[in-house]
Amino acid sequence: MVKIKLTRMGKRGQPFYRIIVVESSKSRDGAYIESLGYYNPMKEPFEVKIDDERTLYWLEHGAQPTETVRSLLSKNGIMKSYHEKRFVKG
Repeated sequence: MVKIKLTRMGKRGQPFYRIIVVESSKSRDGAYIESLGYYNPMKEPFEVKIDDERTLYWLEHGAQPTETVRSLLSKNGIMKSYHEKRFVKG
């Protein structure tokens, strides 16, 4: 199963996270398939940059976001776009 997770970067006391696509059996900081963006909680307000197209691609192909990533995607409107695209009547 493929997951969309955060991987920690940065030094001690200054966390910085990449939003990545990874096989669920891999470790948190192990090899990943693709990087989708980043999340910087140290800035005020926090900074998030996500590639919308690639994230939607992975969601459509069955990637499951973790709880934290799902929250970040929702705040950026990506989950809304995904659900609208998925449940459009046609």
